[in-house]
Amino acid sequence: MVVLSKPEHFPFLKNCNANNLLYEIPLIDLSRPESMTEIVKACEDFGFFKVINHGVPMDFIRRLESEAVEFFSLPLSEKEKAGPPSPFGYGNKQIGRKGDMGWVEYLLLTTNPDFISQKLSSIFGESENPDKLRAALNEYISAVRKMACEILELMADGLKIQPRNVFSKLLMDEESDSVVRLNHYPPCPELERVGSGNGNRKVIGFGEHTDPQIISVLRSNNTSGLQISLRDGSWVSVPPDQDSFFINVGDSLQVMTNRRFQSVRHRVIANSLKSRVSMIYFGGPPLCEKIAPLPCLMDGEESFYKEFTWFEFKKSVFNSNLADNRLGHYEKFAAS
Repeated sequence: MVVLSKPEHFPFLKNCNANNLLYEIPLIDLSRPESMTEIVKACEDFGFFKVINHGVPMDFIRRLESEAVEFFSLPLSEKEKAGPPSPFGYGNKQIGRKGDMGWVEYLLLTTNPDFISQKLSSIFGESENPDKLRAALNEYISAVRKMACEILELMADGLKIQPRNVFSKLLMDEESDSVVRLNHYPPCPELERVGSGNGNRKVIGFGEHTDPQIISVLRSNNTSGLQISLRDGSWVSVPPDQDSFFINVGDSLQVMTNRRFQSVRHRVIANSLKSRVSMIYFGGPPLCEKIAPLPCLMDGEESFYKEFTWFEFKKSVFNSNLADNRLGHYEKFAAS
């Protein structure tokens, strides 16, 4: 359970007008030959889509969710043995180092098996619990990374890029800086306390932001809360689907495609009655990788971005607020 010292100071959204009905999430069936062109269109129009027939065994998904629920059910003193996130470890309430807050607790880990083993051992000691969670994490990460690479290669096919592993090789590199995050949004009694007199006032579970990596792969239980921002700035709610995955274009992919694909702003709203658990794989490049628009996609255009390394960008993101335009520092000129 999230422990909040002063819940009355929690961030709210007032007059939240997210549309639950009129927006249809782009749906990609990875078994269809048309999927590569559909993925490109979804990335151009929304930076976000849902995938089915993804090939990730449902047993892997359910096993990790079960282990995540068990972990978040531990006493706070036990979870805190994972250490405060810097940036990796266990955290609750505070997100990042710049004062952002949310109705959430989380476990953030690199996808390196040795790191996962070390971090979980610090929580569970010599019991069997670290082996169960560690095994669930490792099998899930392996399967989801494979799916993410397939999607990235379909993107390359749709963009007519050669070699087709131009994106996916960055995730498969031994030095890939990918991470996995388990989020728990408990039921929010604060929503019951504020009452109906406050209109559509909502408690923020996780504030609006874009993901800095190349691609994000999200799966959650059957509880609503996720919202994405459309190109016109309006917010829409994403219907939950516990059997599918949702894909986000990240800031790094936006740069590599010279803004042809745009990273999607998203947020999570707390639920008054139900607990929400989400599992996110963030596919990142090696720290030394130079991020810049691919020449084959420029078509005579000038680059919108200065070249930077993933290490430089990651450091900048770490020192920013969630809602900041994290690419702003690297833009050559303002977007039209």
